[in-house]
Amino acid sequence: MRVKICGITSYEDAMNAINAGANALGFVFYEKSPRYITPQKAKLIINELPPFVEKVALFVNEDASMINTICIESGATLAQLHYEVDDMFCSSLTVPYIKVIRAQEKLDILKYSDEYRLVDAYCEAYGGTGKRINIEWFKGVDCSKIILAGGLTTNNVNALKKYGFYGVDVSSGVEVSPGIKSKEKVQEFILNAR
Repeated sequence: MRVKICGITSYEDAMNAINAGANALGFVFYEKSPRYITPQKAKLIINELPPFVEKVALFVNEDASMINTICIESGATLAQLHYEVDDMFCSSLTVPYIKVIRAQEKLDILKYSDEYRLVDAYCEAYGGTGKRINIEWFKGVDCSKIILAGGLTTNNVNALKKYGFYGVDVSSGVEVSPGIKSKEKVQEFILNAR
């Protein structure tokens, strides 16, 4: 199972995640988040990273041209869209992207079932809240294109293996405080996910 460590705010946390085996790192370009990072600061981190690691830029209610600009400025390789977007919006993006489903009910997790998507628990705030989605909703569902997020920790990620998720995404579940990762928790999380 692939693992993304989200809410990276320092080079040290980025390298600890990569050295522990993370496939992707998330950078939050949403100013209301406690894990917000400027494109300039993200660029300083991203420029020093080794190859073959996905650099994911998280956006909330941003227009397509700003997403394109920030991804180019920061060096991000994938845009993660935490809001409803249509085909016209997506066709305006010059970077690869992944849609996020903020699921309120079981039917929500079936949206965009023909594409890779990230499924998170719905809450008023965006990302990193630690709210867990109802895992029972995924019984009997093809999860091979789903990246699961929301309330994941070192203690519960192991139980997800049987569902066959493409990957998992964690932020608050491996933190000492918002935006500051615990090296030990990151290592344990990735070990348990695999």
